Amino acid sequence: MKALQFDKTGDLSALRYVDVPTPVAGADEVLVQVKAAGLNPSDVKNVLGRFPYTTLPRIPGRDFAGIVVEGPQALIGQEIWATGRELGFFADGAHAQFVKLPANGVALKPTHLSFAQAASLGVPYTTAWDALERSLVTAQTRLLVIGGGAVATAALALAKVRGAQLLAAARRPEQVKALQVQGYQTLQLDKPEDLGAQVNAVFSGGADVIFDTTGFWLPASVAALATFGRIAIIAAPVDGMVQLPALGLYRKGGSVVGINSLLYGVQACAAMLDQFGKFFDEDLLPLPQGLVESPLAEGLARYAEVNEGGSDKVILIP
Repeated sequence: MKALQFDKTGDLSALRYVDVPTPVAGADEVLVQVKAAGLNPSDVKNVLGRFPYTTLPRIPGRDFAGIVVEGPQALIGQEIWATGRELGFFADGAHAQFVKLPANGVALKPTHLSFAQAASLGVPYTTAWDALERSLVTAQTRLLVIGGGAVATAALALAKVRGAQLLAAARRPEQVKALQVQGYQTLQLDKPEDLGAQVNAVFSGGADVIFDTTGFWLPASVAALATFGRIAIIAAPVDGMVQLPALGLYRKGGSVVGINSLLYGVQACAAMLDQFGKFFDEDLLPLPQGLVESPLAEGLARYAEVNEGGSDKVILIP
């Protein structure tokens, strides 16, 4: 089969478009014909060597959708989607014509999603779902989501289904406009020291939960937090360090919740996909738009574009 593969890390030149043997499903496994695979920034970082536990040689690719061609009889022919920490790191991923994984690591694809749409959602939606679950977002929770990227918009959409009170915030004017077009009240971020007053003007007493998807607003978020509030984070500055106003945090009884999608294997992710996947078929979640579909054979160029900061959501099509 055709696949993207790397046998060393540190530079994207290590990634090649090659012929490799088609995997064979073992006991309690499925072989899936990949119809579409998402290209995430973490896939690029993997080739660059940012994940020390990656074993080589390796086919990257965490998010995908396809059709089961080998495995338990009940799954053969089913349209599925999947994501998880093994894929592309210590098991071959989905940037290939076929991928194998545990049979309980796949979920049935929502019928309202195309293969490409389903392949675009794994990492951002499971990350957002985990953030909402672990920061205890329920109906009427006053939630502030900071950032305008895929995880932020997924969190807003999922929290809307839960009935939370929503407030978005972004720094770039085009992100603010895009969030407003989607119907979210949105703050234009400027000075960190102003965040507390901006949020308190909307949520008197502060937000119950603040989800910072950018990595830069954790210190400022303390002033915007309600009593016993939670701040969820998925990113940090390059050096990983921030100066946290601990006095303000503990006086409010506040908590910081770290969110890391790479803590969840394919089985755990399949359970998440099952839980929120039904909302697409119930027309409660927006269908992805603006995807850029590209042949897998042109994957090397697409990796380079993502590495250079391209904002398009790329879907590789074997």
